[in-house]
Amino acid sequence: MGETTGTRTDTGHPGVGRVLVVIPTYNEADNVARIVARVRRAAPAVDILVADDDSPDGTGALADALAGADRRVHVLHREGKQGLGAAYLAGFAWARERGFDAVVEMDADGSHAPEDLPALLSAARDADVVIGSRWTAGARVVNWPLRRLLLSRCGNLYARLVLGMPLSDATGGYRVYRLAALDAFDLASVCSQGYSFQVELSRLAHRSGARIVEVPITFAERERGSSKMSPLIVAEALWRITAWGVQDRRLAVRRGLHGTPTGQVRWP
Repeated sequence: MGETTGTRTDTGHPGVGRVLVVIPTYNEADNVARIVARVRRAAPAVDILVADDDSPDGTGALADALAGADRRVHVLHREGKQGLGAAYLAGFAWARERGFDAVVEMDADGSHAPEDLPALLSAARDADVVIGSRWTAGARVVNWPLRRLLLSRCGNLYARLVLGMPLSDATGGYRVYRLAALDAFDLASVCSQGYSFQVELSRLAHRSGARIVEVPITFAERERGSSKMSPLIVAEALWRITAWGVQDRRLAVRRGLHGTPTGQVRWP
C-alpha cells in the first residue's frame, strides 16, 4: 500500500475546516480525471484522495499523474480489490492522521455531482453528518431504470422500518462526516461492504447521537464504465439490516427489563 501526497497548511472550507473528499476507485480510468476536475471546480478549497484498489485498467497511474500536477490531489494505492467499505475506512484513517476536520464520500463515476458539494459542506457547518439524499424533497434521480428506483426505494423503506432511523436515504453514498463525529463511532466493528456499508454507518451515527442532516441532490446513472452493484451486494445488505434490527430489539428488551434508558438522538 502506497500513497502520493503533498503538505497542506490552509484552513479549508469556512465553518467546516479542512475537508478531504475520498473517492474509491476500481477500474475507473474513464472517469477519474473527469471527477477530479469537477470537484476542483466546484469546491477549490477541498483536498481529494483517490483510494485505488490496484485497478488493472491503470486508474492508479492516472491518479498519480493528477496528483503530480495538483498539490490538492493525493493517491492511496491499496493492495487488490478490498471493497468500498474498506476503502472509505482507509480514507477516514488517512484524513485523521493528517489533521483534516471533515471527510466526504463520493463515487468516482459521476453519479454524485460535485456541483452539489458546496451545499453539503454548507449544511456541515451545523451538523455532524450530512447525507446527500436522493429521496428527500427537491432531489432528482436521472436515467435510472425502474428496477433500480424500486430497489433503492424499497431498501430505504426496509432500513427505516427495521432500524428505526428517520432517514429518507440511509443507503445514500454521498456524505460529509466530521472527523470528531466519526471518532464517536465504533468503526472497528464495521464489517460490511457496498450497499450495506452506508446503512451500517447510518446506524452508527444514529446510535451515537450524531446530528444528521439530509440535503437534496441530483443523482445520475453513470455514463462510462460498469456498475459495481450485484445481487450479492443487495443480499448482503438485506441480511445485515435484518440482523441489526434483531440485535437492536434484543438490546432494547434487555434495557427495558433492567430499567436502563435507551438514550436520545438529536435530529434537525
